Amino acid sequence: MKLQIKKLKDNARIPSFAHMDDAGMDLFTCEEVTLAPGERVQVPTGIAMALPTGHVGLIWDKSGISHTHGLKVLGGVVDAGYRGEVLVGLVNLGQVEYVLESGHKVAQMLIQKVEQPEIEEVDTLDETQRGEGGFGSTGK
Repeated sequence: MKLQIKKLKDNARIPSFAHMDDAGMDLFTCEEVTLAPGERVQVPTGIAMALPTGHVGLIWDKSGISHTHGLKVLGGVVDAGYRGEVLVGLVNLGQVEYVLESGHKVAQMLIQKVEQPEIEEVDTLDETQRGEGGFGSTGK
């Protein structure tokens, strides 16, 4: 598979895999962005991409800035038909301000195949052992 990337800004960095076996490719910010505690922002990457039909780009946290500083990705689905700038929604769940400098890793994207099922409305669903149990119904 080839993934076409277009730089929208001169200082944008092309996504890359840090290690050969990594599932996610790193996304980088192209601007300095400051997040106060509790603040939500859209972080620009300065890139657009052409995902192949039948695939999706899923944006996930970078564990370092997530675990250490409390930055959490919001949303994160990039559809194959989208050709605009890839923006990373972040919220600062930490207790202190965090500064992302231009060129820093902000998130990671996994490319996955998707299915588009034929949707059928029905009056009943098949029975399962779990049934409607959710939200802690399986115990601790």
